[in-house]
Amino acid sequence: MAAQHSILLVGESNVGKTHYGAQFLKRLMVKACALKMSGAPTNLEAFTTALSCLTEGKATDHTPTNAYVESVWPITDEAGRCAELIWPDYGGEQVTSLVTQRRIPTAWRQRVLEATDWVLFIRLHSLRFEDDLFSRPLQSFTEVDPLDMAEAYEPSDQARIVELLQMLLYLAQYHLDSPLRKPRLTVLLSCWDELETTELPADLLESRLPMLWSFVRSNWTAPIVIGLSALGRALSKSDADSEYATLGPEEFGYVILPNGEKNSDITLPIQRLMADGS
Repeated sequence: MAAQHSILLVGESNVGKTHYGAQFLKRLMVKACALKMSGAPTNLEAFTTALSCLTEGKATDHTPTNAYVESVWPITDEAGRCAELIWPDYGGEQVTSLVTQRRIPTAWRQRVLEATDWVLFIRLHSLRFEDDLFSRPLQSFTEVDPLDMAEAYEPSDQARIVELLQMLLYLAQYHLDSPLRKPRLTVLLSCWDELETTELPADLLESRLPMLWSFVRSNWTAPIVIGLSALGRALSKSDADSEYATLGPEEFGYVILPNGEKNSDITLPIQRLMADGS
């Protein structure tokens, strides 16, 4: 029997984790995917609340910064392969603070150690791409007062994401002497619909966040990059989308697979992890 997967889903604030979880949950409920729950999930409140909003054709509210309620979903695929989806927190600011405070919450540690797969959410549209202390020529810093340097040139968003991955790798006791086969890494480029691009997901990540892509490509044997539009379109928190409410949220959302193929089954990133790493 194949070993069970433990799939850790991580992302900073405002990357769409909760909307993805709500849509994923809806697919499981209406049996509109090849996965199913194999047991009782824990702590679904944030996702069911979000799903209630989506059913009305509205986006859900932002998750509170201090929210931390781990959610664990036992799932199986059609071949009988098992996995646990681990949503370690709902407040994405906590993920950002891992880097700024240099501390991993105790509640995360065992999950990071046990995870066989990591799924990293990145919302390219909300990231800064300006020069920072990692990309500016060294001589440019001579023009700045040293006392102001740290404030003037803080690390970029991609540098922070690289550091997050480094911290998780350190915590999980993985060495980077050679590219990693475990934990396997999938990068989900969320809110894909707002990017308005026809590029392949990996090509887009390389062009927008070259340092991050270089780090990922150098340290994993087979990283996967997938575009994700969990909602399929932008929704308002106040004005209901009548078509969304009429048809149901399960009729919306899609993924862009590594080869550029568009597919309406948003559970495919998880299905692929379960099938490819048995």
